[in-house]
Amino acid sequence: MQKTLILFLISFAVAFVFAPIVLKVLRRMRAKQTILHYVDFHQKKSGTATMGGFIFILPLVVIVPFVLGKDTPMSLIIVLASLGYAILGFLDDFIKVRGGKNLGLRAYQKIIGQGGIAILVSIFYCMTNPEGRIFIPFVNVFIDIGFWIAPLVFVALIATTNSVNLTDGLDGLAGSVTLVYMVFISAIMLLFAQFNQVPEVQTFVQIAAVTSGALLCFLALNSNKASVFMGDTGSLYLGSLIALLSFFSFLGLFLIVLGVMFVVSSISDILQVAYFKWTKRKTGEGKRIFLMAPFHHHLEKKGWAEAKIVALYSIITIVAGVVCVVSLL
Repeated sequence: MQKTLILFLISFAVAFVFAPIVLKVLRRMRAKQTILHYVDFHQKKSGTATMGGFIFILPLVVIVPFVLGKDTPMSLIIVLASLGYAILGFLDDFIKVRGGKNLGLRAYQKIIGQGGIAILVSIFYCMTNPEGRIFIPFVNVFIDIGFWIAPLVFVALIATTNSVNLTDGLDGLAGSVTLVYMVFISAIMLLFAQFNQVPEVQTFVQIAAVTSGALLCFLALNSNKASVFMGDTGSLYLGSLIALLSFFSFLGLFLIVLGVMFVVSSISDILQVAYFKWTKRKTGEGKRIFLMAPFHHHLEKKGWAEAKIVALYSIITIVAGVVCVVSLL
């Protein structure tokens, strides 16, 4: 535990050192966020530096060689896969910056990239967990689903990365919710490991601590009013990391409970699009369930301040975390 806390502090310090360097490079690259025209109430944010996810990604790259070893193959896969998603997000951000529009990789390119990494991870996961063992929250039992664990990991990885990306719409929102998730999934992993043999659990927690320390530093720059956005570089990285850490510790289904606000972002967006298309086909005029999706934008349209929405999402995630922890006691 002491080593984990030290890694947290070291990561914060490394991010603190890297932050001004990253910001300087981003300004030289003219890596500025372009706001979509229909998000009119965010036009004042246009021109804010983006791709700030490097502030919390670089500390992991620097520190992780001191954490991983020959006996931590699963941890290595988690790190490599999450960095793969970060690279994919960077390509998307870079194209947007170069084009001066909020249009990066095409949809099919994103699907191929995300799907390709998810397939490789699913194959490796089946090799490490051939029984398809997974823990059921609240019931507190294991079930073996065999081969079906592969498509479950595939879908969950893509769903989580995109859900975190959708949640990254307000200053500090995705970062704050992810930070709370990291803290509680680490606590759950440690508590869970006391009663069940989880390979590499200590390394998983250390990876979470490194990310959390750097993310806390990033939030100082990303909270309202943000001076830098994480971009897809950061959101795809964070989404993949929490999904990978959860599944490799057999706790993948906690993504639904502990990651409830990420679920809200995705579900609200899916419902909005589906209802609009259905009503347009039926009546010729598309209708909407929310004033705007994802749900945090609906709250904005209702007059909620960004800081209040971030606080609400974080508090709900904390409550969900407490419920998850209590359920294991």
